[in-house]
Amino acid sequence: MESAIDLSGPLRRYWGYSEFRPLQERIIRSILAGQDTAVVMPTGGGKSLCYQLPALVSGKTAVVISPLIALMQDQAAQLSEMGIPAAVLNSSVPWPEQSNIMAQAAQGAYRLLYLSPERLARPETVSWLARVPIAFFAIDEAHCISEWGHEFRPEYRQLSSLRANFPDKPIAAFTASATRRVRHDILAQLQLSHPQKYIQSFHRSNLRYLVRQCETEREQRRLLIAALKAHAGDNVIVYAPTIALVEATVDFLADKRIAAIPYHAKMDTRTRQRNQERWMSDEVRVLVGTIAFGLGINKAAVRAVIHLSLPKSLEQYYQEAGRAGRDGLPSDCALLWRKKDAGLLAHFIEATSDNAEKERAWQRYHVIRRFVESSACRHRQICLHFGETPKWDRCEMCDVCGASPAWLEDQPHATLAVEPRTRRKRQDTRVEREASPAAVDPELLEYLREWRRGIAVRDNVPAFMVLHDATLEDLCRKLPRTHSELLGVSGIGERKAAALGETVLGALEAFRNGARAAKREESRVSPSEETLRLLGEGRTFEEIAQIRERRLATVIDLVAELVERGRLAFDPKWVEEERRRQIEAALEQLGTDRMKSIKDALPPDITYGEIRLVASARRHSSK
Repeated sequence: MESAIDLSGPLRRYWGYSEFRPLQERIIRSILAGQDTAVVMPTGGGKSLCYQLPALVSGKTAVVISPLIALMQDQAAQLSEMGIPAAVLNSSVPWPEQSNIMAQAAQGAYRLLYLSPERLARPETVSWLARVPIAFFAIDEAHCISEWGHEFRPEYRQLSSLRANFPDKPIAAFTASATRRVRHDILAQLQLSHPQKYIQSFHRSNLRYLVRQCETEREQRRLLIAALKAHAGDNVIVYAPTIALVEATVDFLADKRIAAIPYHAKMDTRTRQRNQERWMSDEVRVLVGTIAFGLGINKAAVRAVIHLSLPKSLEQYYQEAGRAGRDGLPSDCALLWRKKDAGLLAHFIEATSDNAEKERAWQRYHVIRRFVESSACRHRQICLHFGETPKWDRCEMCDVCGASPAWLEDQPHATLAVEPRTRRKRQDTRVEREASPAAVDPELLEYLREWRRGIAVRDNVPAFMVLHDATLEDLCRKLPRTHSELLGVSGIGERKAAALGETVLGALEAFRNGARAAKREESRVSPSEETLRLLGEGRTFEEIAQIRERRLATVIDLVAELVERGRLAFDPKWVEEERRRQIEAALEQLGTDRMKSIKDALPPDITYGEIRLVASARRHSSK
């Protein structure tokens, strides 16, 4: 009977899409047929639709297990906007609201109900769910259940009880990055019964992988600037390994007149959410973050992902780099690593107390080292790692296969844009055709982005919940003038057209009549200039950190850099005289580069910041 269910109708009506992506319809029909299902689909492949649509048409409730609170909240809010009842139960929801959601769920009020794995582990949750009319369970980020996965979470192991507690309910497991060993572990841990398996190719042919070992920080920064200048106007994610490097990189870019915003776990929630939204709405195009950024981020038009350190595993790199080019258009994944990254990874591995986990971590380490140091095709290495054997040896879309841009080969005026391939492969023809839609008017696109920002502020929702990037681009191509024409735009379903139709058509008409996006003025005051000004006002380092929304260590590092470059004189009041004398004695004996050795030789209450300040003055005087 499930095969007779019309899926194209709800796909068009609610999601605004005219056709499914590869594998989506087969996966949906498998779930509707009551079969256990295992899905491996790369980032951006459309996994969420595979459990949202069958939940809608089933008339019952799909219970979605996810470790990502922000993703759960965003998806539930989006579904509610589309007219699909959904709710979230996690620690961020006030108890009276939780109680109401649980009562409503028992009455079958929701098509999708999002839970954390910790919540599902509670006995009272299991007894309550027994009263909910469940259609199936969907496990997102299913690789977290495997100790062999790169993101193992112990709380996910408890999901193995699902089969025992709900033996007649289908289970669908979804992941974007799982090796063959991890896939087998997922099936075993969840006790999936004769599951239907759907594994999409790991070959992301629109991505160009570029790897370069940088000898110095100076070289790494030079290449970063070259990449970002070539990508001016594009959305870019820059991954840095530490909070300190995130903030230092944002300040460095600002000094070079490149606007960027930071994202890391130590920021207060309000600031972190504001920064994410500024990037999501194209207000600022470059985001520098730790690996805390990106999970569940729904932005398809990211043209480059740049790593400033060696990831801890190839799976992590594939997942993070895969946030580029989710719209299918050519995009770049640049890994600019340094030898010291490997030493830092090794240090953390050795600090692991669990011997079995230490062994697995070393295995992951050796794989990522082989990836960056090998002379084999990068795309092929990735496919082989995930258990896929390509029929080709060269991808023509990585540095090993000769696809390096000139900026990576020390040509300063080069572009990062993907050049046309010199050799085309028959199996890529469809991908290339799909990745080359009609050009859009950049002025109109920027105008629509500004319009979207205004709607998002008005309705107090993230910009992507108003309209996705791909929808804005399709509006630019199709230029609808009527409500019926608007329904032909990808990503605009009936609910969205009813809510936004008049304002969208009005914005397009205003553009036809000469309206344009306002020119945004970027601040011309660099972090260095602002810090010098604040110091001139007599501000303390702590006050400057608060004013600039930076950590104290970041401010001190910037001050030390200004001293070393001769732009600022060392102020003796920064470090008390006796402490300064002790630091200078250690510097005289050990030099100015071995910071940890210097710290170990000094009393424990002397800080790295104080050492850095005194060392910077010494370095400047020796120039």
